[in-house]
Amino acid sequence: MYFRHSPDIWSDFPALVPGVLAVTGIHGNAAVDARITAFNNLAVEQLATSSESGFPEIQAWRRAFAQMGHKPTQYRSASESLLRRFRKEGSLPRIHPLIDLCNAISLAFAIPVAALDADRIADWVEVRYATGGESYASFSGDTEHPDAREVIFADSAGQAHARRWTNRQSALSAVRDTTSSVLIVAEALHESAPADIERLVATIAEEIATIWLVAPKTAILTRSTPQFEF
Repeated sequence: MYFRHSPDIWSDFPALVPGVLAVTGIHGNAAVDARITAFNNLAVEQLATSSESGFPEIQAWRRAFAQMGHKPTQYRSASESLLRRFRKEGSLPRIHPLIDLCNAISLAFAIPVAALDADRIADWVEVRYATGGESYASFSGDTEHPDAREVIFADSAGQAHARRWTNRQSALSAVRDTTSSVLIVAEALHESAPADIERLVATIAEEIATIWLVAPKTAILTRSTPQFEF
């Protein structure tokens, strides 16, 4: 299996910096409360000086959404949505230890982090423009079809594992109690993204290794080395 971005995405978004991790051995019985609190405290410190809309990480994704033809305040990156909810409510709902941890790290870094059940992926994942014929499983139980030219996470079976790039993931590959193998993707477009993504990937890998006692495979992708085998 592999993960990559299409040449068109690299061409249209040259500032893109993706970080990826793959790991097997995840389970739903891990204790992550202390780590979530630590990362949430970092988010609180950042939000004390500015709302999420002022963060360069969020501003870069807003510009990308506008470039894709989406109204940035209607369709937000996952990291902006999480920060917005956290700022208003003071916490995020608990879903699964890995998702809760990734969400907390996403808050701390203001960078979207997607976690996909790798066993639900057909052969590979490519971030590319949709043709309009792909299928997306929503969390409401409906099947949607992304618009042509919408950026999606697509696999070989024409399944869209995310819509509008970093806007929302699919229920099909959502991490659940039965999940063992996971693909984690973090993407950024802001000026300090190369250093920030490297730190974020290292942070996630260290947390996973400590909590689940497994060794993730990691990579930082570039236009010249765009593919991650897992």
